[in-house]
Amino acid sequence: MHDRPVHSRIPNRYPDYDVLAKRDGPSWNDKTREVVAQRLAITARPLFFSASEFPLVEAIAARIVPQPATRPAIPVAALVDRKLHAGISDGYRPAGMPREREAWRRGLRALDVEARHAHGQSFASLAEAEQDQLLRRAEGGELKAPDWGHMRCVDFFKRRLLRDIVMAYYSHPAAWSEVGWGGPASPRGYVRLDDNARDPWEAAEATPGHEAEAARINRHVR
Repeated sequence: MHDRPVHSRIPNRYPDYDVLAKRDGPSWNDKTREVVAQRLAITARPLFFSASEFPLVEAIAARIVPQPATRPAIPVAALVDRKLHAGISDGYRPAGMPREREAWRRGLRALDVEARHAHGQSFASLAEAEQDQLLRRAEGGELKAPDWGHMRCVDFFKRRLLRDIVMAYYSHPAAWSEVGWGGPASPRGYVRLDDNARDPWEAAEATPGHEAEAARINRHVR
């Protein structure tokens, strides 16, 4: 979890790179274009979470994956919502952990109860520092409200909040551009696999003093 002022200090390691420039080029096939289009069409309208649960998921996601103000926000909560709505499962879970849907519902309910006990407000209404404090206590296994049932708060934090939210964030093309990833390697693939070797259709990472050179390359990556 991070405080918001940190966002402005995050360097742009792949200046002028936009993975969506590959949309109609030779790097992606029709299936990749279809999947990307589906993700870009997702809106912040819940299909699985209730009207009271969804703002809570949005608040948690904002603390786990803070987003820069320099681009439209990735709808992380909605991406998690769609995974649960579709019934997509990891296929495994630790002892005491319910299946994904029940784990999310129980965990959100318990976290909100913890917030009300500690601060007299719902989690989504708390100040960011108070939200971070509760999430750190969940990570440390310190939350013990009866609402957790047999599910440990540390398992909910690591197996559901952290895993599902981070994976949702990096499933979106806007995050791909941030890390210089070109999307699924089909049909071109990646050929130059040695250390620091870059295929012509991959983004160039900026090094100090050479940002303009990286930006020039990235404007033409397809």
